[in-house]
Amino acid sequence: MSELKTAVMAPEDVDAVHEIEKVSLREAWTKEALFKDLTENPCARYLVLKEDGVPVAYAGAWFVIDEGHITNVAVRPDKRRMGYGQKIVSAMMQLAADTGMGYLTLEVRASNQAARGLYRKLGFTELGKRKRYYEDNGEDALILVCDKLPEANPENDPFLHHET
Repeated sequence: MSELKTAVMAPEDVDAVHEIEKVSLREAWTKEALFKDLTENPCARYLVLKEDGVPVAYAGAWFVIDEGHITNVAVRPDKRRMGYGQKIVSAMMQLAADTGMGYLTLEVRASNQAARGLYRKLGFTELGKRKRYYEDNGEDALILVCDKLPEANPENDPFLHHET
């Protein structure tokens, strides 16, 4: 039986995450952009879902004041339809709650029925639409929001600086 573990993304995960990004998203971020966001953006939060120590899914978000905005979610193609997307998004929702976010937003392609179903299942609702949001084909994005985050456990915030 393989071991699944959610962890804060580390710089050494960027190569594997970028490979997931490239095969999953039509408008993939560059490896350099992922690395820079991870290491230089104080608002960025990235989680990886690892199977036997290898990243198979990830989620990125920006946390600003009390709002979290999910920037990216992707699951390796051979690991889809196994609940990994739900695991990584649920973990990001818990991290958002633990760090004091009041809600999460995201954009999703209007045609991405699988993602829309997952987000609906997790409590996201449609807030609006961004016309011709995606550059590759001019597709609309739906703006989703979730203000029903899990119960917060601030002591679990991995980004909290503890006095020693």
